Amino acid sequence: MNERTLTKLGISREPMARQVTRALRRAIVTMQLSPGEMLSEQDLADRFGVSRSPVREALIKLSEAGLVRVLPQRGTQVVKISRAGVEDARFIREAVETAVVREAALKANSEILAELNASLARQRRAQRAKTTEEFLELDEEFHRLLAEAAGRPAAWQMIEDVKPQMDRVRFLDMAQATPRHIVVAQHVLIVDAIKAGDPVAAEQAMRQHLSEILRSLPELASQHPDLFETEPEASATALSA
Repeated sequence: MNERTLTKLGISREPMARQVTRALRRAIVTMQLSPGEMLSEQDLADRFGVSRSPVREALIKLSEAGLVRVLPQRGTQVVKISRAGVEDARFIREAVETAVVREAALKANSEILAELNASLARQRRAQRAKTTEEFLELDEEFHRLLAEAAGRPAAWQMIEDVKPQMDRVRFLDMAQATPRHIVVAQHVLIVDAIKAGDPVAAEQAMRQHLSEILRSLPELASQHPDLFETEPEASATALSA
C-alpha cells in the first residue's frame, strides 16, 4: 500500500503517521494481518512507501490500542484476540451507547431521522452486495450517526479508542456466523424507539444489540483457537501493558 493507495482510502490529507495507523488498524481488524504475525518496521515502510518514522509512530499508537506488542530483540507482533479485552470493550460501549441513544430519543428531529433512515437503507442494500468489511463500515457509520443525533460526537471518538479488540471478533462473526439481516433488524428497533421518542426502549434495543457478541465469542474462540490468547498469553499481555 503506497501513498496512492492511501489517497484512495480518502485519508490523504491526514498526517502520514495517522494514515499508516488507520490502514494498519484496518488490516489487523479485517485479519489481513493475522493475530500472532510479526511485523517489521522496514517492511511496513517499504509497503507504504514512507520512511520508518511514521511507521514507528503508528506502531506506538496500535500498541496503546492493544493491537500490537513490541517484543525486545524480535520486533513487533500483532496481538492475539483477548476475550477479556473484548468483554471490557463491549461493557464500555454499552455504558456509552445506551446513554447516547437515550439522548438521541429525546433530541431527535426530522433531519436526524432522515439520516438514520438513509443509513438503514444503505445497510439493507449492502446485506448481500457488499463485503464484510464494507458492511461493517456501514455499521460504524450508523453508530456514529447515533452519537451525532445525541449531540455527543466525542462519545463516538471515545468508543473508537476502546473497541479494536471487539472489532476483530465482529469481523469474524459477520464473515462466518451472524446474518447481516439480524444486525439491520436490531438497528431498525433502535431507530423506531428514537422515532417514538422512547428513551427506555432505545436503551433496551441498544443493550440487546451489543450483547450479541457475548453469544458468539465463546464459539468463535473455540473455532479459531490460533487467533485467540490462551490464559498464559493473556497473563503475559497484562504484565507487559
